[in-house]
Amino acid sequence: MSVSDEDLETVARQLGRTPRGVIEVSYRTPDGAPAVVKTAPRLPDGTPFPTLFYLTDPRLTAEASRQESAGVMKTMTARLAEDAELAAAYRRAHESYLAERDAIESLGTDFTGGGMPDRVKCLHVLMAHALAKGPGVNPLGDEAVALAADNGLRGTAIPADWPAAAEPDES
Repeated sequence: MSVSDEDLETVARQLGRTPRGVIEVSYRTPDGAPAVVKTAPRLPDGTPFPTLFYLTDPRLTAEASRQESAGVMKTMTARLAEDAELAAAYRRAHESYLAERDAIESLGTDFTGGGMPDRVKCLHVLMAHALAKGPGVNPLGDEAVALAADNGLRGTAIPADWPAAAEPDES
C-alpha cells in the first residue's frame, strides 16, 4: 500500500485538516476511497504519535462515535474481565499493533491506543486496526466493524463480506 497526493487530498477533505505523518492508506472502502491511514510513530515535527492506524472516512468515524455513545465500549470492557479467551486475543492484537509500530520506530512505550490491552477506550482506533489488518486480528475491532456493517455500512464503507458479529456466549 502507498499514499498518493490524491489520497492525501481526499484524507484532508475527510478530516477537515491537513493529515500529518501519513505513511500509507491501509484500508480503502469498497468504492476505493481512503478510510484508514497508517501514520508514522513520530509526526514530522518530532511529536510522538502512538496511533498507528487512524480512521478517516466520515461514515466510519460517525459510526464509531455512535457506538461509543451507545455504551459499546463499556460492554466490551466488561466482557474482557469475564472472558479469558477474548482477553488473550485482545492482548495479541495489542502486541501485534505494538510490534508493527515499533518496526517503523520505537517510541519506548507499550501504549498502543484504543485501551488495548486491558480495556476499550476508543472504537475509532479499534475499527481502524481491524479494517487495516482484516478480520481475525483484533476481536473487538472486528465486532465494532461488524456492528457498523449491520448499521448500514456493509458494501459501502465496509466490505460486503465482512463477518457478522457473533452473539456473546450467554452460557
